[in-house]
Order: sequence, then C-alpha cells, then structure tokens
Amino acid sequence: MVEVVNVYEHDRYKNVYVVELEDGSTRLATVNLAPGKRVYGERLFKWGDKELREWNPYRSKLAAALLKGIEELPIKPGHQILYLGAATGTTPSHVSDLLGPRGKLYALDVAPRVMRELIAVCETRPNMFPLLADARRPYEYRHIVELVDGIYADVAQPDQATIVADNADYFLREGGYLLMAIKARSIDVTKEPSEVFRSQIDELKNRGFEIIDMVHLEPFDRDHAMVYARYRPQKQGA
Repeated sequence: MVEVVNVYEHDRYKNVYVVELEDGSTRLATVNLAPGKRVYGERLFKWGDKELREWNPYRSKLAAALLKGIEELPIKPGHQILYLGAATGTTPSHVSDLLGPRGKLYALDVAPRVMRELIAVCETRPNMFPLLADARRPYEYRHIVELVDGIYADVAQPDQATIVADNADYFLREGGYLLMAIKARSIDVTKEPSEVFRSQIDELKNRGFEIIDMVHLEPFDRDHAMVYARYRPQKQGA
C-alpha cells in the first residue's frame, strides 16, 4: 500500500484535495461522506481525522476537467444539484462529497440496469436521491425535483444541449450553473469533434446560457469536452 506523505486543499478548487504519495505522484481526492465505503474500487486515504477518496480522472470526467484547468468548480456545500445521466454513481458520489450533508443531489438515469448499483450508492449517502426517469421528459419529475443551484449533465445524446436546456427551464434557478460533458462521437460520428462542440455550445447560448469555459478532456477521455456555463434566460417581453 502506498503511503500518504501530505494532503492539502487544491489552490483553485475548494473542497478538492491533493494527496501526495511516497512514490512522488499526486492524486485528486474528496472527503468521503460515507467513511469506509468505496463506490468504484477507488483508494481510500486516511489523513488526520479525514478519510479521503481518490478521484480518478480516467473514471470521472469532472476530475479530468479539473486536471485540465477548468475555470471554476462551482459546486459548493449545501447546494442542490440535478445530475442527468448518473449511471452507476461514480462522479455523482464525488459530487455528493462536495455537497456535504446539507446538500442534495438528484441522481437521474433512464437505464433500469444501472439503478441497482446507483441505489446502493445512494443508500450510504443521505444527500443522494436516485431517480429512474427520462431526461427528455422533465415534466414527468417536476413534482419531485425542486429548484436547483446547478445541473450536471452527461447523457451522451445527439440533442444533449436541448435536453439540458429543457431541464434548466423547469429546475435551474436564474444565475445557476451547468457542467456538461460532451462526447462528440455520441452526438455525430461524421463530424469533427470541434464542430460538434461548437454546435452544442451554440444551442446552449440560444437557450439562455452564458458560456464561461470549455476544456478538452484528453488524455483522460478522447473526443470529450466539459462545458461550464451560467443560466441567464431572457425575461418575457425583454
């Protein structure tokens, strides 16, 4: 087992930690909201009275975006977030760590096959709520999801930006944030990734989002990008 030499908070991203190991390498980590529990086989590190979970950028696009220097990590303790495309809970579990016990994470996925694993993750995390639903139909879960501070989206659909904007219209407060992972090859395999990224960003702009930053996720994920935006919809009659 590799020994931890030092742990410190990231100088740009609050509540994200850098773990220095005795072999000279460093790892990102979050404070484990469910001590002793792993979600995807990640390493656990003890440091003082904290237990940290290794945040693997090859398994989590959000970790990759941080390592690629995205402008800001807007997720703060106590926020409410709607997560579209939660899958088996890898990145959602780290978002759960960042939100802390006062936050709330609506973890939505359309695939019944991932729900068992996602529910198991949520059972040990009091701020995570699993939701089996289709992100294309936000009206079907409007009675469950409250107004949120942010949306995280990783749905890998050709009309992802439209799906995200439709959910924002229902649930995202004005000035709220969006973190959207774009997988170019899932949207249009015939186009260059840069063209796909541009088309998705144009749709977000048309729907009231201000683009703050976009980072490419190579070498962690090929033909992927992470978009960070703020929701500033036009007022009726403005």
